[in-house]
Amino acid sequence: MASPTAIESSTKRSFTVRAEASNGDRIRLSVYDMLIGLVYTPRTFFYRETLDGEALRASLSRTLLHFPMVSGRMKKDPDGRLSVLCDDSGVRFIETHASIPMPDHGPHHTAKKGINRYLSHVNPLQVVDHDTPLFTAKLTHMKGGGSVLGFTMNHAVADGSAYMRFLESWSREHRGLEYTGPGHDRSVIDALATAVAQDARSDNPHFTVTRRGGKSVFVSRVLLGSIAKTTTMVTTRFTAAELATMKDAAMADLAGTERWISTNDALTAHLWKVLGTLRARPDTSEERLGLLADFRTSTGGAVPDDYWGNTVTNTRPGMTAAELRSRPLGEVALAVRSGYAANTEDKIRRETAFLCAEYEAGRLKRVLPTMTLDKFESTIVINNWSRLPFYSLDFGQGTPFWYDIPALPTAWTVLIAPTPADEPGGRDVQMAVPRALVRTLQEKSWTDRFHRYADSDGATPLTFGTAKAER
Repeated sequence: MASPTAIESSTKRSFTVRAEASNGDRIRLSVYDMLIGLVYTPRTFFYRETLDGEALRASLSRTLLHFPMVSGRMKKDPDGRLSVLCDDSGVRFIETHASIPMPDHGPHHTAKKGINRYLSHVNPLQVVDHDTPLFTAKLTHMKGGGSVLGFTMNHAVADGSAYMRFLESWSREHRGLEYTGPGHDRSVIDALATAVAQDARSDNPHFTVTRRGGKSVFVSRVLLGSIAKTTTMVTTRFTAAELATMKDAAMADLAGTERWISTNDALTAHLWKVLGTLRARPDTSEERLGLLADFRTSTGGAVPDDYWGNTVTNTRPGMTAAELRSRPLGEVALAVRSGYAANTEDKIRRETAFLCAEYEAGRLKRVLPTMTLDKFESTIVINNWSRLPFYSLDFGQGTPFWYDIPALPTAWTVLIAPTPADEPGGRDVQMAVPRALVRTLQEKSWTDRFHRYADSDGATPLTFGTAKAER
């Protein structure tokens, strides 16, 4: 595979795109925004047809009028809190040409190797009080036709759903379609704590206040894993027919109980069971499932549907390793469903009150989600993005045929995404697993485990992000 510099021609151009309007507002980040940190989230979208860079920059400029935080700059307030100054300093847009044709990416051929060539990276250590954009876009035109759009967004500004709302709004603006503008009032988040502030607990089961230096140790461990490449990304596709069979099997386990589970519950339970078997931990070991969820719908209307920021919470259903391996799929799916249902209004309000108290005490920088810390031990984290509009981003030349992200640095993280328009209703699953287990997963029996609900000839093989290095 050619190096990143080898595929870029001398026609690379860099632009600063602005809305050409500034309200000068200074929007203070919420406790959930600051909890995330200043990392950037990368995403890449692959198009068969060639996109128009000049038209993209023009529609991006118009979209920024409705998203002033995106073209602003991160500032530190006198009291130490972070804010975004909506001064329209602009976003970075790079347009370049590659010397290779568009690869035929998909679940059999992911874009993990060399994906960074399609992204314009930002140093998160140079964000606060620097002239550093909070969003970047890189348009790469492939030899012979087709384009790749790579984006990075500062996570403190927007979570995954808000990120995609911005991209979808840009797509609709580009095509002259209407869309609803976002709400930027961060005060609605901290206000969630008001009703329970006097009864707030000094701890929370889903968050851990690390010891001094503890968060740095965790980050160093993650960085070391990234440098040493201790994980490998494994990708596979579950078809709509396969998922229907899987759900039917789970529902059969629940016959006579009057209980119901969704397709996503069944898939999540199935992945948890298979990965639990792969981990092969002792029978009495605790197995936890970290479930990420958007809490806007759990707050009784206190957080508007149009709120744009970070609104992610988590729950951690669990059972012993022996129970996870032996329980029927339907019972495990019920545990998944109960985990999501635990995100009640009271839970979110108490969680917010806890984070606000930790901020007031000067300890918010030491807080980490417990499930994040436990990924090295007992927890598998599943982030379900299947409802996000990855394959609806039409910038005038059709929708993407493939979506991808760089490899994840910590093991036991699972991402569930929708499938492209030509294979609707399925799920593409990407899993970060320890590199030491790749040889095991390359055995056909593990493809059979993952796809036990597929037709005999319909199972999608497991694809390895760094397969050559493992053989």
